[in-house]
Amino acid sequence: MTFINPKTDYAFKKIFGSSESKDILISFLNAIIYEGNPTIQDLEIINPNLPPQVEGLKDSSLDVKAKLADDTLVIIEMQVLNVESFGQRILYNAAKTYASQLQKGQGYRMLRPVIALTITDFEMFKNSNQLISRFVYKEEISNLPYPDNDLKLVFVELPKFTKTVDQLETLADKWLYFMKYAVTITEIPPVMNSVPEIHQAFDIADRVNLSVEEIANIERQEMFIYDQQGTIIKAERDARQEEKQAIARQLLDRLDDATIAQITGLSVQDVQNLRSQV
Repeated sequence: MTFINPKTDYAFKKIFGSSESKDILISFLNAIIYEGNPTIQDLEIINPNLPPQVEGLKDSSLDVKAKLADDTLVIIEMQVLNVESFGQRILYNAAKTYASQLQKGQGYRMLRPVIALTITDFEMFKNSNQLISRFVYKEEISNLPYPDNDLKLVFVELPKFTKTVDQLETLADKWLYFMKYAVTITEIPPVMNSVPEIHQAFDIADRVNLSVEEIANIERQEMFIYDQQGTIIKAERDARQEEKQAIARQLLDRLDDATIAQITGLSVQDVQNLRSQV
């Protein structure tokens, strides 16, 4: 058995946002947002597009959007690339989802809570070891919760999930293992196969059950992601090189080339090249 990568846009939407995904999404959201408790009993998967309410405002699209039984809206995004202003985009989509509930003439009492769940394939909060982070409005000094705390941001950083299949205990563990490793395994681990919704997710992700066109779409997305990741890695490497060179320039009139190379991590030849430019 081979499975598509749940982290690609097309695959994520197919697994969690299609007409057959209701039970899968309920299980996934209960696991991640409600710590495995069966808080969500029912939901409706709805159009994830967020058209502008006012002419001229930016249109946007989410990966998956659902309305819970109590009318709470949950918007879900899977993000592989750490693109510029991504954090601001999350705030924008959450605020837009909240504001776009009201039709002309409706009062603010009609607004229902919005939960924005974001799964990233990179670390957003490098100074934190938390796998799942939850943000709400609180008073800055006393941590007093805002009375109408209708916007909640939940983040899952997949690189921080390091459990092996033998260490899977909670429902969240099993879903996150699926998200991170489904594309690399060839059979469903028994510990995960015992959860019907995860088994169903594997069935949807099984390449045997996909059309040639669907597989082609997924492979194009994966190729794009690999290309973009390569571009980001190169940019980061170039930035580090420039930082090393800046430090080396400050040391040229004080230390010899070999010592500068040892301190900065540049090669001796790189240091000699910098010295020749002075």
